[in-house]
Amino acid sequence: QVQLVESGGGLVQAGGSLRLSCATSGGIFSLNAMGWYRQAPGKQRELVATITSGGRTNYADSVKGRFAISRDNAKNTVYLQMNSLKPEDTAVYYCRAVGSTMYYWGQGTQVTVSS
Repeated sequence: QVQLVESGGGLVQAGGSLRLSCATSGGIFSLNAMGWYRQAPGKQRELVATITSGGRTNYADSVKGRFAISRDNAKNTVYLQMNSLKPEDTAVYYCRAVGSTMYYWGQGTQVTVSS
């Protein structure tokens, strides 16, 4: 059974940093693209960053230069390093794995950035 568990969210002041982690189990990790998405109150879920099995990355324009996605294949874990955080980064952050026939999602972790 595939499971994705996010951690690392919290409350931080503007300009601060957080590192999110997404630990996976169930054999979904090593051959699959992974991504981070976020959903702010009253808004649709949006892409933040993705990383392929080969390490190619893609970022939303709003986070380019501030966020970095990475993966540790030995630990079956994907990370999101978030620097220079802004109040508009406040959202629930979700990890997503691309399976052969479907997407898998974690439960989400709250990130709140105070001004």
